Amino acid sequence: MRRRRWRDGAGVLAVVGEDGDRVRVPLEIAGSYRARTRGLLGRGSVDGAMLLSPANSVHTFRMRMAIDVAYLDRRLTVVAVRTMRPGRLGLPRLRARHVLEAAAGAMGEWGVRVGTRVEIVEGPAEATGGVVRP
Repeated sequence: MRRRRWRDGAGVLAVVGEDGDRVRVPLEIAGSYRARTRGLLGRGSVDGAMLLSPANSVHTFRMRMAIDVAYLDRRLTVVAVRTMRPGRLGLPRLRARHVLEAAAGAMGEWGVRVGTRVEIVEGPAEATGGVVRP
């Protein structure tokens, strides 16, 4: 299986529900070392979600807010979901290849839980009307 690399920028996160419906969420993609290192640090809020790739752990040092963290495997299936308060260090997940971050409580609203499959489309949210699998 070819390794997928995303570029820094915008996109859409589609959470595939059990009934096949998709919840679409604006996504910020952090694919470079610099963007992953910065992540959500110094922000007071986040609009939508942020994808850190490649990544298998995160921390919330110097963060101003609690966040939801979803660990994704290489097929974009959620392997773990945690809510982290500021000043915490998350344990690395061995199967995780990507990490999603969002405001605390957001992932529950979107239906993100262990076993959920997500889809990611690069490009501005307005231009990504049809969500396709990478």
